[in-house]
Formats: sequence, structure tokens, C-alpha cells
Amino acid sequence: MPNISSVSEFLLLAFADTRELQLLHFALFLGIYLAAVLGNGLILTAVACDHRLHTPMYFFLLNLALLDVGCISTTLPKAMANALWDTRAISYQGCAAQVFFFLFFIAAEYSILTVMAYDRYIAICKPLHYGSLLGSRACAQMAAAAWGSGFLNAVLHTTNTFSLPLCQGNAVNQFFCEVPHILKLSCSDSYLREDGAVLFSIFLAFGCFVFIVVSYVQIFRAVLRMPSEQGRHKAFSTCLPHLAVVSMFISTGIFSYLKPPSISSPSLDLVVALLYSLLPPALNPLIYSMRNQEVKDAVRKLQYMFPDHQCCVQKMYF
Repeated sequence: MPNISSVSEFLLLAFADTRELQLLHFALFLGIYLAAVLGNGLILTAVACDHRLHTPMYFFLLNLALLDVGCISTTLPKAMANALWDTRAISYQGCAAQVFFFLFFIAAEYSILTVMAYDRYIAICKPLHYGSLLGSRACAQMAAAAWGSGFLNAVLHTTNTFSLPLCQGNAVNQFFCEVPHILKLSCSDSYLREDGAVLFSIFLAFGCFVFIVVSYVQIFRAVLRMPSEQGRHKAFSTCLPHLAVVSMFISTGIFSYLKPPSISSPSLDLVVALLYSLLPPALNPLIYSMRNQEVKDAVRKLQYMFPDHQCCVQKMYF
């Protein structure tokens, strides 16, 4: 029976068979990647350079932007290279690294989203305690815990997944190395340990989701009691996009890992993977920041510092 040591490379899913469609996919992915990197890069620069944004909310937003860049940079460059050079191969070490970093960034990002919900809850429901509960030390500890949870999650799943013997070839039916599709290559009944680890991670993710929902229920109750209509509108415009992204993030992730085999298909798997791996990094800068007046002002200040890029920035986000 062949084992994992006999596999030197994996074959990823090809998006198209014709050269023209391959180049079209390359151009599309390149546009998404550049938009995500530029948008998150603007957030990183704005938060770092503008002292008015040195607050807990924007500190967590800076962490989210870093994780978004890391997440999309783990999967998309390899997919673009394969489309450009008409190949499907990824080395065994490259596949293991892709699984590790993708799980690391995804888990840490979800933890940061949970922390951001807590930040909004304290800011709206307990504003008098905001400074004491979310001081610089507490913020650093929560951010470190989020990154640490992502690292532990990645180590757990990568170790379990790549310790399994493979008996079903080396064709991964996805555009990047994803745990469920690698498990399909393993010998039957040999991946129960990884299934247990996946269920444990999903249980924790669901707990975070419940925490986010409960936090926003309390936020909405507080917002509805606000006498100012402008204040209510501003609070809702901040909360609803966050809930939408979190809901899409966790629902597509759970569906990808727990969907019944009877409804699994290559097209459905591809769409779900695109939703939870590419859309959040590309849309988060727009949802969380570019509709925020303080961030808009900070980005405009950057335009005066770098006037050659002013037109490009305005066209993309304003």
C-alpha cells in the first residue's frame, strides 16, 4: 500500500482546458489579488501613519488587514502561476506549507473578527468602561491570542492531515491544497483522527459565532434606544456589514468541511472555496474601512504624501 512518502507532488484543479480561458482566469485572479493587496495595504499604511487611528478598533483592523493579505497570498499566486504556465503541479512540501499557512490565517482572522465584535460591544454598550477594558495591554494580548490560536489550529490540522497514508493518487480536486480534498486521497478509515480535529475546530468556530451574534443582539438593543437617528444609522451601518461577512465566512467554511458526500460536486466545491478564501480579503477593505469617514480622511492624507497614486486610489475606492 503506498504511503505519503511516495508522493512527491500533487495536481491541483485546472480552471480551463483552453489557453485563452487560462489567460482569462489569470487576468481575473490578478485583478482580485491586486485589489486585495492594495486595499489592505492602504489600511495598514493609514492606520500606521495617522495618530487619530491609534485606537483599539483600528488596531484590530490593522491585524485583520495583515491576515487578509497573508490569506489571499497563500492561495492565489500559485493558482495564477499554474494558469499562466499551463501546469497543475504543486510540490508535496509546497502543498503542506499552503495548508499550514491557509489554516493559520483563516483561523486567526476569524478570531480577530470575534475580538472586533467584542470591541464594538464594549464601545456601544459600556462606553464608560472602554478605556479600562480595552487598554493597550489588553488589545495586544487579545491580538496575540488570535494569532496564537491560528498557529495552533494550523499545526493540529497540518500534522494530522500529512501523517495519513495516501491510496487514491495525488489529484487534489481544488485550486489550492484544502484539507477535505487531501483527506479524500487517504486510505479508507484512516482519517478519523483528522475528522475529530475538524469537528473540534468547527465547535470552537460555532462558539465564536454565537458570541458574535449575542454581542450584536446587545448592540442592536442599545442602538435602538439611542435618541439620535443619525447615531442609530451610523451604528447599524457599521454592524450589519460585519455580521454579513462573518456569516458568509463561517457558513461557507462549515459547508466546505461538513457537506454530505451526496451533494458534493467539483463545481460546487470550487464556488464555496472561492467564496470563503478570496472574497473576504478582497471585500474587507471596502466593507470595514472605505465607508468609514476617519479612514477616508487618513487615506486622503496619504494621497497628498504620494500624489502620483492619487488617481488610482480615488478610482478604486471613492
